[in-house]
Amino acid sequence: MRQLAMLVAFICLSATVFAQETNKSPRKKSRKEEKREKINAMIRLEEEGVIAYKKHFLFGVKLISDGYGLFFEKGYSKSIRRATLYQFEISARKHQKEENQSNPLVSTAPLIYGKLNYFYPIKLGAQLQYLLGNKSNKNGVAITANVGGGIALGLLRAYEVEVNKGGERTYVRYDSPDSLLFVNGPYYGGPTIGKGWNHLKMTPGIYIKPALRFDYGRYNDLVSALEVGLTGEFYTKKIPQMLYNKQRQFFFSAYFSVEFGRRK
Repeated sequence: MRQLAMLVAFICLSATVFAQETNKSPRKKSRKEEKREKINAMIRLEEEGVIAYKKHFLFGVKLISDGYGLFFEKGYSKSIRRATLYQFEISARKHQKEENQSNPLVSTAPLIYGKLNYFYPIKLGAQLQYLLGNKSNKNGVAITANVGGGIALGLLRAYEVEVNKGGERTYVRYDSPDSLLFVNGPYYGGPTIGKGWNHLKMTPGIYIKPALRFDYGRYNDLVSALEVGLTGEFYTKKIPQMLYNKQRQFFFSAYFSVEFGRRK
């Protein structure tokens, strides 16, 4: 009888403990645990080569078929396959007929005969990015197609040549009346970096830019990429770059860029 009573008491106690455990609400995860789970999930995606981040920023250096430039980009992902990229770029462009001439008698900057202005396009725009191929693993390459455009502002810095005028050194421009003094006369050389800014002019325009980007970074939180693309720019006025050469409003060029940044 005593053993039966003990058995009944044990069953009742077990049922009470089970009921208490069942009625307990699940423990809320701490912020640290949630962060750890998120990191673990991203590590699994990292191992599979999938890039799944919300935003990124990067800097790039580009070589253009008629110059060079620098740019900054900030991107926001809508999904693994789509993102919006906001970009700011400044570049220096050269005319294909430019040719440096040095004065062997004087140590000065080389002269570019007939150059009217330095040309610095500044661009602000956006692109849509589409994933064409994700990484097969963390050592793979992700390929995206980027297409978009925006507004452009062409800065024209006057090209001033250092010449000998009346026995004194002075700076004149090819498109000024004084230019006749040195077209076939004595000169010292081209301008220094500080010259011509007081004659700065601005011409607005628009541009379009399609490109392919190849992200080869080993770690997905870091951006290491190469990009090739084309750029078409149209300005509201013709851009005077060289004397005795046709001035253009539309510029078409190809470029290659190297990019580095981070994802978050």
